[in-house]
Amino acid sequence: MSERSEGATTHPIKGTFDLSRAEWRSAVSGGDIEVAFVDDLIGMRNGQDPGSPVLVFTPGEWEAFLAGAKDGEFDPSELDEPSEATAG
Repeated sequence: MSERSEGATTHPIKGTFDLSRAEWRSAVSGGDIEVAFVDDLIGMRNGQDPGSPVLVFTPGEWEAFLAGAKDGEFDPSELDEPSEATAG
């Protein structure tokens, strides 16, 4: 579990993602998803809510995420429906 403090998100294994050094970018101006590269970590956040939690990826995790996105792994029409046992 990561902790967010003023100016940083710290993960016990990945290390600290320094929010003060992040230069957030999106595919389009005002986009819903923003990413930033700081040292050897990649952050991703909700561009419509800059104060939202930041997901922190290592380079290997980021490459796996991008490969899955390109392959359609996260396409809503391809996702399994939650079973009744796990539905809230």
